[in-house]
Amino acid sequence: MFLLKKILSLLVMPIPLLVLVLLLVFLLWRRRVLARSLLMFSIAALVFLSSTFGSNLLITPLEKRYSANPRPIVGDCVVSVLGSEHDDAIHGSAVQQLSPVALARLTEGLKQMSLGQDCTLIVSGYRSDFNRLAHAEVMKLAAMELGVPEVQIIALPLARDTLEEARQIKALGLDVPIRLVTSAAHMPRAMAMVAHEGLTADAAPTDFTARQSTWWRLNADALYSSQKAIHEYVGTLWFELRYGA
Repeated sequence: MFLLKKILSLLVMPIPLLVLVLLLVFLLWRRRVLARSLLMFSIAALVFLSSTFGSNLLITPLEKRYSANPRPIVGDCVVSVLGSEHDDAIHGSAVQQLSPVALARLTEGLKQMSLGQDCTLIVSGYRSDFNRLAHAEVMKLAAMELGVPEVQIIALPLARDTLEEARQIKALGLDVPIRLVTSAAHMPRAMAMVAHEGLTADAAPTDFTARQSTWWRLNADALYSSQKAIHEYVGTLWFELRYGA
């Protein structure tokens, strides 16, 4: 199920989907009307998704759901940083091996820890086929490089997605509210999954990608933001259909 979900989610991402449509254009070239319609659709979709206007239209509703969280943490302090990606083929420290998204999440997690006393940091993420270490282990090492004592870190190296992260956090039996850190666009889905597992969480979003710019400007950053938004909408739809959230 996990592999099938990943394959299906990949196929609806902008670049793979548009490549498939363009392949259809070549296969159906003799059917000129249909081929031209598909070609025009591909061009229009690429322009829309690569524009600041299009990407902001998609991602802003997600990123506006939760604001940056500067509130002090009163009482027991547990900060959970959801996983992203790393590449341990990169020579250097664990911090350098983290993806930009993972680094943004981890640094926000450390900021949230500074808002409480004697905080516990939870990091999560499984080992992909391309890495030697699980993502949670690299996040743990990176946090230690940035000054967090090992005794204050809990790593969950078997969690493969957000729902599994929520379930494994629940299994820790901490029985305290958690300060949840993830990308702003991902936060609505993450909060829904955490609530589904019966956990109480306070959102601390980071990695905001909506940007103000001229509406006609086309760039890879806007396409990336559009892809993030589509990924979240598809993931939310899957979650709601399967769990009735």
